[in-house]
Amino acid sequence: MSALPYITLGLQLLGGLQRKRASDRAAEAAQAAGEFNAQIIERDIDLLEKQRDIINKQFSIDSFRNREAFEDKVQSAVRSGAAFAGFEITEGTPLEILKKNAREFDYQQKVDEFNNSIANMQINDAQEEARLNAELSRMEGGMAAASARSAGRASLISSIGAAAQTASSAGLFGSKPE
Repeated sequence: MSALPYITLGLQLLGGLQRKRASDRAAEAAQAAGEFNAQIIERDIDLLEKQRDIINKQFSIDSFRNREAFEDKVQSAVRSGAAFAGFEITEGTPLEILKKNAREFDYQQKVDEFNNSIANMQINDAQEEARLNAELSRMEGGMAAASARSAGRASLISSIGAAAQTASSAGLFGSKPE
């Protein structure tokens, strides 16, 4: 009996095993790429948290400085101007001006607080989007890995089938088919 069927059979099986191994390596690489991308995306979540911290600290500093500036520059100017002109500042027009200024300042503080809360909500949304993108990247990596593994298994099964066909055709399973 010729060695050719045995060689063909061995090569078919070896080729199938090599394609299976290559698919397994591709699956590992796809999974690793998905994880790597997810980690990069998750880094953005941390950067957004740092951005939030900076925004909130800046808001706190600005609020404090605005209160001091309001008292030092605006209200004290009204008091000193009224006192210099000889008006009593505890009643009448000077007091009304002080109250109006205080209401305007309070309104501006509320606007600033609202804008700060909007910035924080935007950061929350960006963090959630980044978290979902990281999850998606992992899922895509897993899907690509599963697809590569499946292709490798299919290739191995096909090689085994082809090898069995070769063996049967060569009569290696007993009698040669007619």
